[in-house]
Amino acid sequence: MISEAKSAFQLDTIYLGDSRVILPMLPENSIACSIWSPPYHVGKPYEVDMDYEAWRTLLRTVIHEHYRILQPGGFMIINIADILTFKDPTMPRIMAENKSSKRCPVTREQILQAMAEHPDYSRQKIAKLLGCSEQTVQQRLQGNNVRGGKYAPQTRVHLVGGMLEAMALEASLYLYDRRIWVKDAAWENSQWHSSSYRAVDEFEYLYIFWKPGVTTVDRTRLTQEEWTSWGSRAVWHIPSVRANDDHPAKFPLELPRRLIRLFTKPQDVILDCFIGSGTTAVAAILEGRRYVSIEIEPRYVQLARSVCAQAHQVAAHSQLTLDFAALRPSKRRRATKKLPCNDAVR
Repeated sequence: MISEAKSAFQLDTIYLGDSRVILPMLPENSIACSIWSPPYHVGKPYEVDMDYEAWRTLLRTVIHEHYRILQPGGFMIINIADILTFKDPTMPRIMAENKSSKRCPVTREQILQAMAEHPDYSRQKIAKLLGCSEQTVQQRLQGNNVRGGKYAPQTRVHLVGGMLEAMALEASLYLYDRRIWVKDAAWENSQWHSSSYRAVDEFEYLYIFWKPGVTTVDRTRLTQEEWTSWGSRAVWHIPSVRANDDHPAKFPLELPRRLIRLFTKPQDVILDCFIGSGTTAVAAILEGRRYVSIEIEPRYVQLARSVCAQAHQVAAHSQLTLDFAALRPSKRRRATKKLPCNDAVR
């Protein structure tokens, strides 16, 4: 029962379950700032059972729940890459001709000439005549791969910012600002490079949405140096997390730390409805805020609970810095409260 779940609600807790189930259980006007990064719909293991429309529905549902739980004047901040790709069966199935990766020098013109000179030849014979494979003949003629490329849906590029703004407006949340997080260059953190003219993204957006109400602007939360170097700047240069060994999509601790310092005051409640490895909760602990977090994957819940336990120890001893990379899940299972919900719902 939702009423029973609300009575069981506790701060500084990581709940195991689906955000769409747990968010309606949170008290009204209880969250000062929500900071989260949703699944990006790029083929991560935890996204395999979610098609594009299901992904859109997930975002819309989570965004709409925020109007009730945010305090008036509070913020919902979404970290996401603005340009995403997904398979679209309605697009023409055209494969790009990548000359730099071609191993066979045979051209389409040579194949057409051979076919005109030998109209009775099959494609297999044409391939043998030109000293190439039948697959090469098929690919040069149709721009497709005979082994399956011509049957696979084409990849479509889609901008996300406008979609998020429209979903937020439906929920009476208004775009307040946006920041750009510039990460490490792609070649520093990955061996992957584009095989087309498309760029490899090296930045992400922070879309900041506002719930109508009084928002207190207090620049004294930051030092003058902090305000000058990043508080008033639209572009933030923050190195990426190099070791994604325990979670495939971590963002650096500095990212939520800045947002928390900028948009909240001590003892405010911070929400992350896709907590993952626990970074937002750790930042909240170190900055003297309370937190509520949600995660659907049990192994990541354990990871987040472990790093939060260590962050609490650091905060208790008034240490000024924390090596987040050194935080790892302990062997002992840490018991925490769990709201009654359907953990299987995605």
